[in-house]
Amino acid sequence: MKTFKLDNEPKIEPGFKIPENYFDTFSARVTEQLQKEEPKTISLFARKKTWIYAAAAILVLALRIPVVYDNFYNQSSEIDEATLENYISYHSTVSDTDLVNLLDENDIQKINIDLNIEDKTIENELSADNNLEQYLLN
Repeated sequence: MKTFKLDNEPKIEPGFKIPENYFDTFSARVTEQLQKEEPKTISLFARKKTWIYAAAAILVLALRIPVVYDNFYNQSSEIDEATLENYISYHSTVSDTDLVNLLDENDIQKINIDLNIEDKTIENELSADNNLEQYLLN
């Protein structure tokens, strides 16, 4: 390989040249081009936003308090009629005699149904029914 000596070879000239006194005035030119700092602006809506959030939170709490109060403090110990009826219907271990033994006089008086139906009402119902022959044959 051929020996290379840096001092003997011709020097390559770079393609870019820096103007004279370029770096002396560089910082002054950059500071002129920079925008001056503007004071921080706070919009009026930003101040109102916190009040709106606070009012919304208070409104939600005010509407939620009665619901929580009703759920925790007004729980009834009584069972509604539909739940009781469904329980008795679907649990075959309860017999008719067990139910009769649990009834007292007041309950029996409430169960008493008045079956005084007029003959004309019975005739109208039977004439409107298409299965009249089935009822008579069976």
